[in-house]
Amino acid sequence: MKMVNFATDFLCYALKGGSKFYTWLLFLGFFIMIWAYGNYTQISQGMIVTGLNDQVSWGLYMSNFVFLVGVAAAAVTIVFPAYVYNYKPLKDVVIIGEMLAISAVIMCILFVLSHMGRPDRLWHIMPVIGILNWPNSMLTWDVIVLNVYLGLNVVCGFYYMYKKYTGEPVNKVFYMTLVYVSIVWALSIHTVTGFLLNTMPTRPMWFHSMVPIKFIVTAFSAGPAFIILAFFIIRKNTKLEIKDEAINMLSTIITFCLSISLFLTLCEIVTELYPSTEHSFSLKYLLFGKHGLSGLVGFFWASLAMNIIAFILLINPRTRKNHAILPYTCAILFVGIWIEKGMAFVLPGMTPSPIGEFAEYTPSWIEIGNSLGAWAIGLAIFTILAKGAIGIQLGDVKYSEVKGEQYEK
Repeated sequence: MKMVNFATDFLCYALKGGSKFYTWLLFLGFFIMIWAYGNYTQISQGMIVTGLNDQVSWGLYMSNFVFLVGVAAAAVTIVFPAYVYNYKPLKDVVIIGEMLAISAVIMCILFVLSHMGRPDRLWHIMPVIGILNWPNSMLTWDVIVLNVYLGLNVVCGFYYMYKKYTGEPVNKVFYMTLVYVSIVWALSIHTVTGFLLNTMPTRPMWFHSMVPIKFIVTAFSAGPAFIILAFFIIRKNTKLEIKDEAINMLSTIITFCLSISLFLTLCEIVTELYPSTEHSFSLKYLLFGKHGLSGLVGFFWASLAMNIIAFILLINPRTRKNHAILPYTCAILFVGIWIEKGMAFVLPGMTPSPIGEFAEYTPSWIEIGNSLGAWAIGLAIFTILAKGAIGIQLGDVKYSEVKGEQYEK
């Protein structure tokens, strides 16, 4: 019955809080209601309520999906130094990274379900009752790696918390084996997502072997940026000690990965624009507009400006280690990479179409509402999971023999 006690105590602690905590959840709840209405409208009326069309079939939903796979994978930036290099400042808060990975993968699934239009037909890819089509379908690979990664983080995170809750020693062989597998798997989820796009020769903007590499370095920039923001909020509102060394390590990882990302962006621009063949039309449309269509131009240049500003602030040790400036730097970087991986990569890859048609896509209010709602669900899950994990880490939530005996009676 210890597991029942663990689940009950975890949820009771996670759902208790002050006025700020409940205000935050109510704020997220507002967008979750919009999400429920938007998905009902989309399912009942069809994808006609979105801004998607025959030429641009991947829009805001898939843009968020691609970005959030990277955020989920970024948990490895805490797990790897904590366990492989035994870096104690991060080891004390590694559970926060695992809770973020769980929340991000759930958001990925929500965006895929919205993008499908008919999620009730998901059974078609399930083994036995449907056709999985593995290993032929790259989409099947993505389904497998994401769900396995979700399972790994659920097992690792909650196994560790359960042992901490009961005061029992962790089975190191079992636990560390799963940790090492999850480290490799974290790289695989964004690599496979990169393959999902760059194996399409009819989409010249995506048809580059460096796409998986760029996906990983941008993931290891945006993900730790979000984690740092979460650390500052946790440190301000809870008793959990998050050392400056942990934040400084993550900001250093961001700096190196962001520099590689900016270099790859420059390489892509030069490679496409120098020969300036018809294969560069997507990038030209993104950078300067084409045939009077320029809806994404502002997004690209805004993203580039944000990433460069963040890089300048991070490359200087004084501003990188200044914890009054760092949260704003991380916020700018997070938004900049969200734009770069979604609005400035997924969308222009669909324009022009394989037969040369130019069509501009503008998300509908239903798509925007569903996207905000999916983010709200993910943030609510992360808030609750992180709060429960903090309670266990602090020892505020632990197994009581007296309570256990009373429960059994």
